[in-house]
Amino acid sequence: MDSVLSETDSFPALDEAQFRPIDDARLHAPERKTYPPRILLLYGSLRERSYSRLATQEAARILRRLGAETRIFNPEGLPLPDGAPKEHPKVQELRDLSMWSEGHVWCSPERHGAMSGIMKAQIDWLPLSMGGMRPTQGRTLAVMQVNGGSQSFNAVNQLRILGRWMRMVTIPNQSSVPKAFTEFDDSGRMKPSPYYNRIVDVMEELMKFTLLVRDRSDYLVDRYSERVESAAEVSKRVNQASL
Repeated sequence: MDSVLSETDSFPALDEAQFRPIDDARLHAPERKTYPPRILLLYGSLRERSYSRLATQEAARILRRLGAETRIFNPEGLPLPDGAPKEHPKVQELRDLSMWSEGHVWCSPERHGAMSGIMKAQIDWLPLSMGGMRPTQGRTLAVMQVNGGSQSFNAVNQLRILGRWMRMVTIPNQSSVPKAFTEFDDSGRMKPSPYYNRIVDVMEELMKFTLLVRDRSDYLVDRYSERVESAAEVSKRVNQASL
C-alpha cells in the first residue's frame, strides 16, 4: 500500500480546523527553562524504618547531586481516597506538590505481590484534571520498588500502568531492590552495591528525560481529540448564551 499521501486521499471524519501539522520548531527549538528540574518523590510505607522511604531519600540525594530541586511527600495523615474532602490539608499538599513538579519518582514496597495501599492512595488522590490544570500529564516518571524477599517487578509493573493512565512519560529504566533490609546500614544509608548503582542509573535517566521533556510537555500532550472536544464545548456554550 502506498504510504505517500495522494491527491485522492480524503478525510471526511476529520475536523480540519483542529487538525494541525507537526510543529518542528516546538519540538526541536522550544524556549529553554533554566531553573533546576523540579522532582516530586512519593514512597509507600509508614513504617518507622521504611525501606521505600530510605530508597526514596537516596534517590533524592542523587537527583540533587545531578542538579534537581526535590520534594519528598510524607504520606502520614493522608486520608483514604473518598474518605475525606479534597480540601483536606494533606490532599492539598500532595496536589500542590504535583502541580509544582516536572517529574516524579514513585517507590513502593511490594506487598502480597502488589504495590502498597499507601502508594496507591497517593496516586488516587491525583486527578487527571483539576480546575483546568493537569497535575500529572506530561511529567516524567521513574518507578522503583523494594522487596522483603527475592527480587520482583510486580510493583514497578503496576506503577508503569498507573503512569500511563496518568498520562506521564515513564522512563525505560527502573529499580527493584531485593531483601532491602540487607541493603541499608544502621544510619539508613544504602550500602555500595549493584542495586545502588541501578538507582543512580535511574535518576540519571530521569534527569535526562525531564530536561528533554519539560520544555516541550505542553506540545507533546496537545491532542487532536481534546482540541475537537474543547472546540465543541466552546460552540455549545456560545450557542446556549445566544438563546
